[in-house]
Amino acid sequence: MSEGTLLEIRGLEVVFDGFRAINGVDLTVGEGELRFLIGPNGAGKTTLIDVITGLTRPAAGTVRFGGTELTGRKEHRIVRLGIGRTFQTSVVFEELTVLENLDLAVSFRRPLVSLFRQRRGVSDTVASVLDTIGLGELADRPAGVLSHGQRQWLEIGMLIAQQPRLLLLDEPVAGMSQDERERTGELLTEIAKDHTVVVVEHDMEFLRRYASQVTVLHEGTVLVEGDVATVQKDPRVQEVYLGRSREEAA
Repeated sequence: MSEGTLLEIRGLEVVFDGFRAINGVDLTVGEGELRFLIGPNGAGKTTLIDVITGLTRPAAGTVRFGGTELTGRKEHRIVRLGIGRTFQTSVVFEELTVLENLDLAVSFRRPLVSLFRQRRGVSDTVASVLDTIGLGELADRPAGVLSHGQRQWLEIGMLIAQQPRLLLLDEPVAGMSQDERERTGELLTEIAKDHTVVVVEHDMEFLRRYASQVTVLHEGTVLVEGDVATVQKDPRVQEVYLGRSREEAA
């Protein structure tokens, strides 16, 4: 693994009942990078994240994180190594307050006995996360009353509270209003200052505005990589992805 590389995938293959969902993918993500992963439905984007996080076992290939091989490791051990992810549907504890959700996330790195101690005030970590995700005024509200966008921000905040080195975000702006998408883009830009972030996304307007480096997947392979301008100009991308979504991309 070269200096500055955080995630390195080589020769990755995933097969489901004879269908090759991932077919020889090579991918390198550098420390501190904000990488967008795009492609048509069925391109293998979520499957790739599932492999990285231990939800899916590959048929072949290697996945190294900070020099440590991830394939074959249990999900919780991969989390402990410093990888956090969100799913297409937010996962928060609706009956708990925003603050309690974040407290629970912070406790991930505490001894078990600390979970039974009464909280006294707001820790510096939680206060910092609340400020980052912009939910300070809603700290004492149940997560179940939050808007769709606010729930996504809370889930991202719960990941940040665990102090991961790599965040994997699966379609974070799906179903959001325009204002929520803009706020999410600003949030991603902010957290990318201190974390490596990989974003799976379909929203081309969002991609053009906030992405720096982009990897395009198609039929389980890497079609092209580069900055936004390079990717958009590539005729292969226009044919297999952008060309199918001209109204969305306009």
